[in-house]
Amino acid sequence: MIYSKSMAELQTMNRCNALVLEILMKLEEIVAPGITTADLDRMAEEWTLRAGAKPAFKGYRGYPATLCTSINEQIVHGIPGRRTLKEGDIVGLDMGVIIDGFYGDSAMTLPVGRVSDAARHLMKVAEESLAKGIEQVKIGGRISDIGHAVSSHVTPHGYTLVKEFTGHGVGRALHEEPQVPNYGEPGRGPRISEGMVLAIEPMVCAGSCDVVMAEDQWTASTADGSLAAHFERSVAATPSGPWILGTGQGN
Repeated sequence: MIYSKSMAELQTMNRCNALVLEILMKLEEIVAPGITTADLDRMAEEWTLRAGAKPAFKGYRGYPATLCTSINEQIVHGIPGRRTLKEGDIVGLDMGVIIDGFYGDSAMTLPVGRVSDAARHLMKVAEESLAKGIEQVKIGGRISDIGHAVSSHVTPHGYTLVKEFTGHGVGRALHEEPQVPNYGEPGRGPRISEGMVLAIEPMVCAGSCDVVMAEDQWTASTADGSLAAHFERSVAATPSGPWILGTGQGN
């Protein structure tokens, strides 16, 4: 079942995503060599609760933290802990909150201190591909238009896209239908309708897109150890075009 949201529900989801983005921006200011991923998680949870929201990830299918912190070759779902960020690392921060029964969900990948040109370029292309996907959130379009736009931007740079994990609908549940792959031919899949909210999240690899899972059964990494970058935004389809929830962009 694919759910469309009313304007009142979209306004609530806008508040959810505004809080997520506010916290991610605060974390961006703090990310630096020497800080642990557990430190970042602790601050994210503190800020979430202080705002009167609930962490969306903590307890979800047994996940133990508020943030996902994925470093270098880790693609998604890295569990925060005692690992210390080092100069030259890149770290993906993925986070969600719940407000009044609705979910917000966003992610970004950040440099830790000075990073290589290769790492910076990977992050740039991944973030650009998210923007390309968001442009396709048009009433009457097809879900596959999003993935086609993402892959059309990523693959000419020699990068690959993870296929095991996709974007998704989001609303009263963290993961709703439809799934939103980051690849495929355009003009396929469900039609995009007014009020549909999609979490679009390209996961871009510098090398192979093959995935290996850690013993914790959460952390997904590139099989060849190459760098990965992950960006995500929750986007609503409106008559005036894509509305990037949590921002002033699009509505």
